[in-house]
Amino acid sequence: MKLAVITDSTATLPTDLKQDKAIFSLDIPVIIDDETYFEGRNLSIDDFYQKMADSQNLPKTSQPSLSELDNLLGLLSSKGYTHVIGLFLAGGISGFWQNIQFLAEEHPEIEMAFPDSKITSAPLGSMVKNVLDWSRQGMTFQAILNKLQEQIDGTTAFIMVDDLNHLVKGGRLSNGSALLGNLLSIKPILRFDEEGKIVVYEKVRTEKKAMKRLVEILNDLIADGQYNVFIIHSKAQDKADYLKRLLQDSGYQYDIEEVHFGAVIATHLGEGAIAFGVTPRL
Repeated sequence: MKLAVITDSTATLPTDLKQDKAIFSLDIPVIIDDETYFEGRNLSIDDFYQKMADSQNLPKTSQPSLSELDNLLGLLSSKGYTHVIGLFLAGGISGFWQNIQFLAEEHPEIEMAFPDSKITSAPLGSMVKNVLDWSRQGMTFQAILNKLQEQIDGTTAFIMVDDLNHLVKGGRLSNGSALLGNLLSIKPILRFDEEGKIVVYEKVRTEKKAMKRLVEILNDLIADGQYNVFIIHSKAQDKADYLKRLLQDSGYQYDIEEVHFGAVIATHLGEGAIAFGVTPRL
């Protein structure tokens, strides 16, 4: 079995994985004032925040290119790849996952699977890494898919944003529109639910209380198993440091990886968002 893993630019990958010849990533465009940008090509993350601040309109994103994925699958076939696993942004907040399922019929020479990750960012990157590792350990394709599904089922993220407008107006928050007129008195905690949708999980009165509540939620989540924990933020270093300190003060003794949301996810969360992601160690 020669396996390739395809993901998208919302997945947080360490440098060694980005350079791995068996991993391929599709770019997701960010559109600001009718100009199209791709992070890492013609847009740095600092440029993104500056352009977002300067614009009177909220930025938008589009889906990765279907034709690019179709062409990539043909290229992989020509290079002798026999199996492909595609791991992309949660189907609950992007139509891409639903739109690509037909491609398996277009490339019958490759055995492929596109499971819904139901997540993004660092936990998505963890799935990509695990799939590659399991493949190189000699696991069968079906065994990899079974273990991957176990990771997907045990993965989630909880988020606190400064401004719900990005999520609601972008259509990425399933039950948040009723909160828009009440943000002065509450700080909603959001989560990725079992369908990969971002929903309001709980309403907390202040940001300080919300941060403490995030730590309580996290400790409850990881009490019965071994998990990798990520603190993820969009230009909110002070909040990330504070959340990490609260977590350590609560007795958490394991490693915490801190990462930044890329431009695509920051488009929907806005500047100042803070989150934690958890995914099981398998």
